Amino acid sequence: MSTLEDAREGMDLAIRPQDDLFGHVNGRWLQTAEIPADKGSWGPFVQLADAAEIQVRAIIEDLAEQVVAGEEGLDDDAMRIACLYASFMDEETVDRLGAEPLRPLLDAVDSLRDVRDLAAFLGEFEQVGGSGAFGVYVDVDAKDSDRCLVNLTQGGLGLPDESYYHEVKFADVREKYVEYLSQMFTLAGRQDADAAAKAVMAVETRLSNGHWERAETRDVQKTYNLVNLDALHELCPAFDWEAFIRNLGGSEQTIAETCVRQPSYLRHLSEALVEVPITDWRIWLAARVVRALAPYLPNEFVETNFDFYGRTLSGTPQLRERWKRGVAVVEGSIGEAVGREYVARHFPPESKAMMEELVGNLLRAYRESISALEWMSTETKQRAFAKLDMFRSKIGYPEKFRDYSALDFSPHDLVGNVLSANAFETRRQLAKVGVPVDREEWLMLPQTVNAYYRPGMNEICFPAAILQKPFFSPTAEAAENYGGIGAVIGHEIGHGFDDQGAQYDGAGNLEDWWTPEDKTAFEQKSKKLIEQYDGFEPRSLPGEHVNGALTVGENIGDLGGLTIALMAYSISQDGDVSLEDAQALFFNWAFCWRTKRRKELDQQYLTIDPHSPPEFRANIVRNLDEFHATFGTEPGDGLWLEPEARVRIW
Repeated sequence: MSTLEDAREGMDLAIRPQDDLFGHVNGRWLQTAEIPADKGSWGPFVQLADAAEIQVRAIIEDLAEQVVAGEEGLDDDAMRIACLYASFMDEETVDRLGAEPLRPLLDAVDSLRDVRDLAAFLGEFEQVGGSGAFGVYVDVDAKDSDRCLVNLTQGGLGLPDESYYHEVKFADVREKYVEYLSQMFTLAGRQDADAAAKAVMAVETRLSNGHWERAETRDVQKTYNLVNLDALHELCPAFDWEAFIRNLGGSEQTIAETCVRQPSYLRHLSEALVEVPITDWRIWLAARVVRALAPYLPNEFVETNFDFYGRTLSGTPQLRERWKRGVAVVEGSIGEAVGREYVARHFPPESKAMMEELVGNLLRAYRESISALEWMSTETKQRAFAKLDMFRSKIGYPEKFRDYSALDFSPHDLVGNVLSANAFETRRQLAKVGVPVDREEWLMLPQTVNAYYRPGMNEICFPAAILQKPFFSPTAEAAENYGGIGAVIGHEIGHGFDDQGAQYDGAGNLEDWWTPEDKTAFEQKSKKLIEQYDGFEPRSLPGEHVNGALTVGENIGDLGGLTIALMAYSISQDGDVSLEDAQALFFNWAFCWRTKRRKELDQQYLTIDPHSPPEFRANIVRNLDEFHATFGTEPGDGLWLEPEARVRIW
């Protein structure tokens, strides 16, 4: 059955595809569709995620019923899933406990005497899922992909981005943020709530002054700074790194070498630690504790938290139903245990076989495309082919699911369960340091509607849940599948050759495999794409502009992904591609980006999201000669670009 049958009712035939492919395919839908009250956006991505959420709920509740009934043959993971979900759905116990679950952490904050105590507490807090003055995560060493390292990144803020603390257009958000903090402090029983809220805002504003601008944080060379423990102390001498790492659950060996993503931020933090009184740090930390636990406390905490982060920042009017939030907690804590059952129930084996064929055709198309590039030398092409040969694809689900045997949950202790699950994950992450890299690990759950490319592994991953219409269907027309998941596959492979990924070799190491001339040519094409996107104004935010430098990697991914999907489709059809099939491929591409967002979320994404707004993702077709040939565009058409102005990289 044609995927595009689902799209037809929402098309606007009064808009010509030559003028606006996104509007042609989605125009009527954009005018009439209503975003559900508990959503910030709506469209195929969110609809598929909704469907997966309903399927996961059924799995969780089925297992819970079997546990309650005492059925034999259930594994321990079924008990864990049932207990965790039950603890979230037990509102009576949550309400009875009130703010008490906050007490141990808030009392610990109140007892902090100095900056050394602060460092020790931040380690404990980070271990159980809190966040402190900087971010901590473990990932493959970008210059030695056979090992993992602790990475340190700028942090400490409660607003989405440093720009929210300084730009005039966010003044109203700042005012509402202080009001929100005051309300949260009041709920937590603090007497000086207004003054405390202002103190938090002052500390965060101070920290934001040391943050790098978001586009700058994408620079994989600037953000790779390998330092030993002595050098870490030199960068941030006011912080007790040993106390922090011990309380996080590691040792000095864990941070014997770390990758510091924004070194100047740590210098800035060190100054702040010396100059800001410990009383203000305690208030700032108290706010972080309350915010971290708010989703698991009585409804007044949940609603106050949602009122700011949901309504103010995202424009979402209604809190999600409790069962949906409960499903999210289970997914975030023991998601692979659920994923194993999801795959058994909802992922047909033939989908995996078809996907393997699609991936094979996309890789072949990239090889043919690179072979034909006029701007790239033979030397660089051979290295690009070597990288393609080492690409690895993961489809549907991991070969081995995660072991949760070290976790135990109680059906009546929600906060305790969440903290235990977070500590389990922290230990799992820290245990990666100093041992061989697990190349079988997945960074997404099978029931996630998304995909990714991981440069340090040179791998692409497509979870089971995205392998549905409009992206993919075993019964869809081949052209539609190539315009959907084919372009997504091409996009993810393309990340291996975007402005960041192109700096990694086939083994996943940051290594310059380009000749200087080829690198210059590639950078010129990337710059041209940045300039093109800088000129775009979203139809929903007139006067605002896309940040071409922030979005260039994803734009290169879209551009290459769709270009190569067209080639791969032609390969699959032995070169016999009709005009009708080519149009169907482009139409399904635009259908996949059918998205409607609330204005507040649009504004937030335009500021922080490395992806361009959906309309520009769909209309990247203006750069493809194949689009102009398929639809017979002419000068004066909305998507017309003079041939010399079109950007074609791969």
